Amino acid sequence: MKQLLLGGLLMLCTLSWAQEKAKPYALEASILRGNVLLHSPYIPQFITGHPDGFMLSYARKTTGQSEWESTYNFPDYGLYFLYQDFKNTTLGFNSAVGGFYKFYFANRHLSLKIAQGLAMTTNPYDRVTNSKNRAFGSRFMGNTDFVFGYTRDNILGNLGIDLGLFFTHYSNGRFKSPNSGINTYGINLGVHYDMNPVALPTTPASTNAKFFEPIKYNFILRTGINESPSIGSGQKPFYHVGAYVDKRLGRKSAIQLGTEVFFTLSNQEYIRYKSIAYPELNLDPNTDYKRVGIFVGHELFINRLSLEAQLGYYVYQPYKMDIDMYDRLGIKYYITKNCFAGLGVKTHGFMAEATEFALGIRL
Repeated sequence: MKQLLLGGLLMLCTLSWAQEKAKPYALEASILRGNVLLHSPYIPQFITGHPDGFMLSYARKTTGQSEWESTYNFPDYGLYFLYQDFKNTTLGFNSAVGGFYKFYFANRHLSLKIAQGLAMTTNPYDRVTNSKNRAFGSRFMGNTDFVFGYTRDNILGNLGIDLGLFFTHYSNGRFKSPNSGINTYGINLGVHYDMNPVALPTTPASTNAKFFEPIKYNFILRTGINESPSIGSGQKPFYHVGAYVDKRLGRKSAIQLGTEVFFTLSNQEYIRYKSIAYPELNLDPNTDYKRVGIFVGHELFINRLSLEAQLGYYVYQPYKMDIDMYDRLGIKYYITKNCFAGLGVKTHGFMAEATEFALGIRL
């Protein structure tokens, strides 16, 4: 999963509370312990122990002052700090900061925290001093976290407990190679303390009211820089141009169908490199590096912020650098009703290709 800049937008949105009316808040602390997920042939050498760490969070408690708060059953949002020790001398440890949303279910006894931010590692790849670290090609990278669990408030006064499962992902989105990334999963145990708690409305706002919006047409440009899998080949710009339609299914979500063209200049350089370095492949150095994909997607609308997930298939890929399927996770912020900006990560399975900065229009 999954991102060098993907947390920036979410962090900006969560910081906007400084200009809002004061809301109740909570302090959270959790300890984590788990395993490294085996998703790449470069990973087994890093599984030498059980990674552990902790997460600290500052959470704003929503109370229904805005429509979206009651629609989503009064979620929390805020900032987090994450520390993880991978129990491996090659990897070292990572620290991350960013923003999160925490959604509640089952009478607020179950919760899902979705967090996104920026991470720093103590021991990135170095050709001389740390050549075995194929996971982190740069000191700074993106961090994505999911925490699902059981929450119980007021166990002792305003003190509550949290128990559940976590998943963390670190990757620089192939901003610089190597970049196999690291994913961990396991259990978390934590406590939270509610400051100046207030009573919530007995029921959230109804989402059954009819919501109608005609089919919308979207045009988007995604860009950034990345590096080919060949270490030291240099960073090149990319331009991913797309068009798609979306149809709102209600207040919360929409489905998407579209197509896009990928102009990834690092792929062009990689084809030339392979044709020279491996003559036995009989690869034409002028093989077209461009790709065309079709995709389906889902967009979850919160307020001005939305979360986006897409699954695509290459219908045109003359040089097969990756598998035929690709996926994308992203965050969008609607600057106006018709214009949006976004940050996303395009991957092939768990292997990231690019961190994408997006600008688009929705008509």
